[in-house]
Amino acid sequence: MRRVAVTGIGVVCPLGHSASEVFEAARAGRSAIQRLNFPGAHRLTAPLAATVQFDAAEHFEPQQQRLLDRVSHFAVVAAQRAFADANCELTPAERARAGVFLGTGMGGSQSLDDGYQTLYGEQSNRVKPMLILQGMYNAPAAWIGIKHALLGPNLTYSTACSSASVALGEAWLRVAHGMLDVAIAGGSEAPLSLGSLKAWEAMHTLASVDSEDPATSCKPFSKNRSGMLLGEGAALVVLEPWERALARGATIHGELLGYGLTTDTGHITRPGVDGQAAAMSAALTSAGIHPDQVDAINAHGTGTQANDSVETAAIKRVFGARASRIPISATKAIHGHLLGATGALEFVLSLLALKNAVALPTMHLQVPDPECDLDYVPNAARAGAAGQTMLSNSFAFGGTNAVLALRAATV
Repeated sequence: MRRVAVTGIGVVCPLGHSASEVFEAARAGRSAIQRLNFPGAHRLTAPLAATVQFDAAEHFEPQQQRLLDRVSHFAVVAAQRAFADANCELTPAERARAGVFLGTGMGGSQSLDDGYQTLYGEQSNRVKPMLILQGMYNAPAAWIGIKHALLGPNLTYSTACSSASVALGEAWLRVAHGMLDVAIAGGSEAPLSLGSLKAWEAMHTLASVDSEDPATSCKPFSKNRSGMLLGEGAALVVLEPWERALARGATIHGELLGYGLTTDTGHITRPGVDGQAAAMSAALTSAGIHPDQVDAINAHGTGTQANDSVETAAIKRVFGARASRIPISATKAIHGHLLGATGALEFVLSLLALKNAVALPTMHLQVPDPECDLDYVPNAARAGAAGQTMLSNSFAFGGTNAVLALRAATV
């Protein structure tokens, strides 16, 4: 198997629009969670989310802007930034061995919401003729493939909160096994339509508003955690064989080492220690590394009662007594839960943490929980603590657990 280098990073997310901007926000613990201000927001019990400052008109001609849902806007721009960062101009022959691997949990949520409003709310029979193309889940990946003329596999994964990590892992498999020479992989999500927010609210999984500071309402691993908060955005990376990256003089941000994938079958929403632990162990086996070689973990860390205690127990099962000495970061506290894109953003943050030798903080952790008693790097970044090798965890409704193993760039 070939080593797989990450040579390009592209982001459009609540923390910023470049790798450096996103990393600095995460290192400083600046929360992008804020009160929502759009028609209908008053109907939400907790009108909070992490939004992206994004004007599609700056990136698309008017006709194309109207043709794409926000989820595709994010994906296309993030992909463009990733290819620019990789300085990766492909020949026609290379495009035949290049693919797109993208995760999304909810597809074109806003377009579908608008269509239903027209059909049911306004009782009109005239929906937009391009509604299917805007709303279909594979639209973001398709537009990336079209824009960059990528002729290899174009695949969309929808496994809820682990979608982007699955996309990255599947892309890694094909590059590592020599099936492809270039892959762009990650996730995109734009779930902040009123219909989507009300549906999530109905599940009682969203955090209540912190009366002192709404931006601190998501509190992973804290005793007083009350749930997750949604975010939007996209993160994509360019993957290529290590030797190819070296030969063309590319800047290597890090290495994707391996990928673990398991399924919980006990309940469609309730996480399980067995499945999460098995996914971490599978990632270690895939990467060919021992648990003692893991220096840090980016946790799934949603801020829900069920996930955080289960994930803590799963980490203990895999790492034993050493678990308490591993820095664990839960960055959803500040960028929200991007659902099908969150695994890609957290993978990027993990790469940047290794590159900058910093363990990123788990913010808003003021009240320790006896059931969550590991080192979550509370409230402040820790210089020199990231080490060389990390795991990035993604666990999902539906039971798909995906864990990525990554390493700092070393020759």
